[in-house]
Amino acid sequence: MTRIATIVLAALVVCGNAAARDLQDVLNTGKLRVGVTLYAPWAMRGAGGQLVGFEVDVARQLAADMGVEAQIFPYDLDRLVPALESGEIDLIAAGLTITPERALHVNFSAAYAESGVGLATHVERTASVTDVTALDSEAFTIAAVEDSVGAELARRLWPRARVQIFASVESASAALLAGEVHGYVEDEPVPTFLALGNPGVIDVPTGRPLLASPAGFAINKGDGDFLAFLNAWITARRADTWLPTTASYWFESLRWQERLGNERP
Repeated sequence: MTRIATIVLAALVVCGNAAARDLQDVLNTGKLRVGVTLYAPWAMRGAGGQLVGFEVDVARQLAADMGVEAQIFPYDLDRLVPALESGEIDLIAAGLTITPERALHVNFSAAYAESGVGLATHVERTASVTDVTALDSEAFTIAAVEDSVGAELARRLWPRARVQIFASVESASAALLAGEVHGYVEDEPVPTFLALGNPGVIDVPTGRPLLASPAGFAINKGDGDFLAFLNAWITARRADTWLPTTASYWFESLRWQERLGNERP
């Protein structure tokens, strides 16, 4: 009975992971199943309901270079890794930050994109500031959203400044635009888009995130060939400028908003 139970259990495990595929399986089937998260401009719905965004372009180019078709599936962030582990998808391309905790469950490629936490400032209210370290004063008020990394970072960088907490990105952005606060610390690309949409009013003085977060592709454990291919692809697409050019379009401009029709993220 013990032997029979062991065989049955092994069969159940195999069946439960039957949809999990390695690189060769993807090439054989001709389809690459990619998980994304709907968050502008990483991935979002276009004017006709189709998926568009940085990760959508990345997934399609990656699949094209593999000689297969990209099938893109949107998930909530907390469902991405379980979907990969269960075999629903073959790869995650969702601006997924590389962390040790996640690396216990997935294998990460090298970083192919970068996000993080940035600072937007009100140009007029900070006209006398020549260095962001000068914001560490009781004279300055920095906005952040409650329970965010930005709020924690603002308190750490400028302990003497007043950190004003808002309930949402929209309310914090409105306060900055109105000049009610001197600066606003938030996940990129929010600060950059505020500056692009309000030239002369809002600035991103550092030009780089205050706290950078490298993002990599995530695949299931145990497929060294797939990981090697992804790293080679990242190296090649950086070298031929496809990755930086594509990232610049989606994260350093607002031209892509035309593809959303009347919708705005």
